Amino acid sequence: MTDLYQTQRAMRNMRQAAMQRGVIAILDVGTSKIACLILRFDGEARPRDVDGVGPMAGQSQFRIIGAATTRSRGVRFGEITAMQETERAVRTAVQAAQKMANVRVDHVIACFSGADPRSYGLAGDIELQDSVVTEQDVARVLSACDTPDLGQGREVLHAQPVNFALDHRTGLGDPRGQIGNRLACDMHLLSVDGDAIQNLLYCIRRCDLELAGLASSAYVSGVSSLVEDEQELGAACIDLGGGTTGLSIFMKKHMIYADSVRMGGDHVTSDIAKGLQIPLATAERIKTRHGGLVATGMDDREMIEIGGDSGDWDKDRRQVSRTELIGIMRPRVEEILEETRARLDVAGFDHLPSHQIVLTGGGSQIPGLDALAARILGQRVRLGRPLRVQGLPQAATGPAFASGVGLCLFAAHPQDEWWDFEIPAERYPARSLKRAFRWFKDNW
Repeated sequence: MTDLYQTQRAMRNMRQAAMQRGVIAILDVGTSKIACLILRFDGEARPRDVDGVGPMAGQSQFRIIGAATTRSRGVRFGEITAMQETERAVRTAVQAAQKMANVRVDHVIACFSGADPRSYGLAGDIELQDSVVTEQDVARVLSACDTPDLGQGREVLHAQPVNFALDHRTGLGDPRGQIGNRLACDMHLLSVDGDAIQNLLYCIRRCDLELAGLASSAYVSGVSSLVEDEQELGAACIDLGGGTTGLSIFMKKHMIYADSVRMGGDHVTSDIAKGLQIPLATAERIKTRHGGLVATGMDDREMIEIGGDSGDWDKDRRQVSRTELIGIMRPRVEEILEETRARLDVAGFDHLPSHQIVLTGGGSQIPGLDALAARILGQRVRLGRPLRVQGLPQAATGPAFASGVGLCLFAAHPQDEWWDFEIPAERYPARSLKRAFRWFKDNW
């Protein structure tokens, strides 16, 4: 864990240096597409001396000056499976974005969706040496959190303080400068499979780029798709991607849980291809043009031309009714939602004061999804689009760009993490595991 702590610190310094120079690239490495956005920071957006143990901030003083997407290759379930193909796709996206922006970038901040994320809620407390809370006290209380044994080959992706308590006062965002005797902290830690991170690092280095930050797609999708009230009162963001469906839960403007389901829109496409015995490209076209989840009487009569160029005239002239297409798509989408529901239950989502669920990601555009999701996940479901950020091309404003836009906001205003503080060297604890969400009921 010490190594990763140092790596994360080094990436944080690189991000600061890139922002000082004024440009940084954002890379969303997904299963179905790779998106690259290039941000330019103006003078006011330069990093402040102290970022604050702050929650997420809104639109910063940055503009998007370049944007490009390319079809993803060599990525399955959000993880790299064919290095050379992914490297080619990343190079294509980055070069196209650089050409549009007319600048060269050396540093990227990346997000990815796979790697089997696991959430932990940790707690720690200390006696204050002086009555005023200092930066060192915050570092000490973070290091006093009981860190679980993450298991072989696991690495920490996020480790964020989400709540501080000073004596009997809880729910503090930033305790520095306040007076008290005993400081307690709750921290959310997200661990992922280390090999997946190493592969992504290696791929980005092979593209002659430096990695200046890493984030979970589920986290940044929530940052861009949940409105401020939802982040404050409690909400879940479900990001339906191509290969995975990411899930993040926010409360008091902090992420307190993340997980992912290894199924997404590509599985629906694959079901259509198998069910109708057509190529994947044709299945994808039919899904986006004619797909749906709720059949009405009209759909029996609506016939879809399959089209094709197999050379078999009868096979290429086939038609299917829209009802038949819906019959193939619906069971898989139900399965994805049921699996997500199970993860929400494990997370204790029902204990939150608000049960708002926001669906985003490219897969959320299937007509009828909100009605089906409301039935499976609970009543309060809405479809979310990412926040508008300056300079974003019209083509990149849809829900498929939730994680890319969220990553822009994350790059400009990262929430403080464990490695932003000078943790005493002797304190890399590996003690008992505390169950996530315990402090929910106690503190809020």
